[in-house]
Amino acid sequence: QVQLVESGGGLVQAGGSLRLSCAASGRTFTTYSMGWFRQAPGKERKFVAAIRWSGGSTSYVDSVKGRFTISRDNAENTVYLQMNSLKPEDTAVYYCAAQLRPSSGYDVWGQGTQVTVSS
Repeated sequence: QVQLVESGGGLVQAGGSLRLSCAASGRTFTTYSMGWFRQAPGKERKFVAAIRWSGGSTSYVDSVKGRFTISRDNAENTVYLQMNSLKPEDTAVYYCAAQLRPSSGYDVWGQGTQVTVSS
């Protein structure tokens, strides 16, 4: 099984930056892709970005394109989400998730880390 632990959240002013980290442990060699999701208060959890563990191709939701960058360090089994030009509407709990097989959804989730952007 794979375990995920997020870190790096916090409070930042609009226009600022944060970098989230997601450390994976366990059977990480079985992971197909990693993703970041976020859930704002009173709203559903939504996709933010994803990266293939092998090859590194990425995808983003339109609202973060050009501002957020997802990357990975295979040697450290860590995925990052660099968030620049943050806006108040980016405020949410951010979750890291692992997709273990191409045909599956996101099977494993971290505990989440709070990101708050003040105006």
